[in-house]
Amino acid sequence: MKRHLIALDLDGTLLTDDKVISPRTLKTLSAIKAQGHHVVIATGRPYRASKDYYRQLGLDTPLVNFNGAFTHHPVSRTAFSDIHSPLDRQAAMDILEICESQKVENTMFEIKDRFYLRYAERGFAEAFTMNQKPGGVGPLRTLLKEAPTSILIHPEENRHQAITNEITNQFDKSVDQRTWGAPWNVIEIVRSGINKAFGLKKIADFYGIHQDQVIAFGDEDNDLEMIDYAGIGIAMENGIQPLKEIASDVTLSNGQDGVAHFLESHFKLNRQ
Repeated sequence: MKRHLIALDLDGTLLTDDKVISPRTLKTLSAIKAQGHHVVIATGRPYRASKDYYRQLGLDTPLVNFNGAFTHHPVSRTAFSDIHSPLDRQAAMDILEICESQKVENTMFEIKDRFYLRYAERGFAEAFTMNQKPGGVGPLRTLLKEAPTSILIHPEENRHQAITNEITNQFDKSVDQRTWGAPWNVIEIVRSGINKAFGLKKIADFYGIHQDQVIAFGDEDNDLEMIDYAGIGIAMENGIQPLKEIASDVTLSNGQDGVAHFLESHFKLNRQ
């Protein structure tokens, strides 16, 4: 049997709406690994917000964080060299200035697994810091000493479109914007051309796995490039329509063990 690379988005895909991995999915992925296939996580989250799931799955593979802006091996950094694709520092400084002028609810920039907040207790601060201490709090332009991996912006209500329009007008060719869904409606800024497929291809090359043997699961717009890249791209039933339109197949929702359902059928695993 040829080895496959199975790439899993977290939120809305691998995780239930309660942010847990179901027992069935855990069992199925364990069986997949036992057959010699490689399971990887590909997420927009930073490592600090994905490491518990990485450990729960018992993984020993590289990890795609920040939608491809940081691809690394948490266990063996010598075997797989970090691939960090940060924003241009000056562009980041200018975007942070836009945030100040627009008076957003809060802003965060991240450098690999270090993060810095504009305000300690506003907007997404508590939910996004995972009870960890930021590297600094205050005017972010004064704290930004090197090129950041990403910028997260929490706009005030009804200001989302105005901010995305201003960033597009000034930085159309150098940055990409992603919009997160409810309840935060956060704007994520990464370097142009960086996405999950970028990181996933690096991992596939590392293992010598052909694109045709890559299976990827996702549900949102930040999964589009990954689903398109994979030889078998699977959209979740709860996913957005544009993703379903380019996917090889649509599986059950994240609340119905959609990842396990597809893998059990594809690899002919016996369910107990």
